[in-house]
Amino acid sequence: MPCRAPLLSLVLLSLLVLLLLGSVRASGTESSPRLPAPKNVMVYSYNFRSLLRWSPVEVDRGLVLYTVHFKTGFLNEWDEMNCTRIAQTECSFPWSLKERRWTVFLRVRAELGQATSDWVETDAFVAERNTTIGPPKVNSVTESSDSLLVRVTPPFVPEAGYFPEYYVSYWENATSTIKREIKLSNTLFKIENLKELTLYCFRIQVVLKVYPDLQLLGLPSVPECYRTTISEATKTGHLILILILVLLFVTLATVGLFHLWRHHKAIKYWLQPPLEIPSHFEEYLRDPSMPALEGLDNHPEDDPQDSLSVISHGEGSQACGSSLDGQARSRSISSDSEIT
Repeated sequence: MPCRAPLLSLVLLSLLVLLLLGSVRASGTESSPRLPAPKNVMVYSYNFRSLLRWSPVEVDRGLVLYTVHFKTGFLNEWDEMNCTRIAQTECSFPWSLKERRWTVFLRVRAELGQATSDWVETDAFVAERNTTIGPPKVNSVTESSDSLLVRVTPPFVPEAGYFPEYYVSYWENATSTIKREIKLSNTLFKIENLKELTLYCFRIQVVLKVYPDLQLLGLPSVPECYRTTISEATKTGHLILILILVLLFVTLATVGLFHLWRHHKAIKYWLQPPLEIPSHFEEYLRDPSMPALEGLDNHPEDDPQDSLSVISHGEGSQACGSSLDGQARSRSISSDSEIT
């Protein structure tokens, strides 16, 4: 009996400790509930530059932070990235994950104080299979009469073991339904066998050979249009044609001016207006009995004339009368002349 009493007290003490720990854990769980897990967790990769994105977690209080881990197919252990307790909703891949053939897994969770969310993992990601390749950059285009010389820059830095090619499609702008395609491996290439003085459009996309049986087709570039120039032979032919036309015009002008000078009298005669009798004279000649022109030759009978009467009373006034008579006659003559 004396040995059983300490043993019993030890058991009771252990039960009391367990009850206390359970109550503490229960109170802790109630004070810090779990956060919602991030949604829309996806890896975005463009030209082998990759990052992890997710939708923000909305809560009523505080600022939610995020932590991202990664692991590879070779080392199956989660490790921290350069994104621990960050406020942004994206995380770029570190330099240690630059290998394009590695298989990478990522996970992210939300954190607010002591409360955390569940981890959300991504599917396996391999850059050389899952990245999106953008279009190349067209640096320069040199036009000639029958070709376009194009220089481009690849959308990513080439690495050993990768063999990028350029898939070029081009067409005449007037007949956009007819397209031709070529594949090239150099960043400087020529689109040949074109028509001169014709507008051509082209677009380029990268074809990346990863393995003999695996190819990545990049996004096509925006179509660009350029017009071919005129050839030297055509330019010489145009100059000769213009010279012939100018000489022909000068010759025709000289011959025309010579004929004008030689026949200027006949031309002047034919250019004079015809002589015609006035219509009223023509009518009179046709019918002389018409009184149309008689009025022009007759004077009106009732035209007023100046008259002067002289009364003489004797011989002494003859001289005066004769002088007055002479003045009257002169006035009468002058008035008659005015009427005429």
